[in-house]
Amino acid sequence: MAKKKPFPLRIDEDILSAVQQWAADDLRSVNAEIEYLLREALRQAGRLKKNSEKQN
Repeated sequence: MAKKKPFPLRIDEDILSAVQQWAADDLRSVNAEIEYLLREALRQAGRLKKNSEKQN
């Protein structure tokens, strides 16, 4: 498993609220949902290393 690094995040409260709802719908934590969304965006943009794509 990849090493996790803490990162403080400032986020608009409307965006956070939407992500919290989405995370609840997907039965994920907010942190896991943000990681998933970032990973998918990076994958779609072709900016994710091959070994990172398998961590779903």
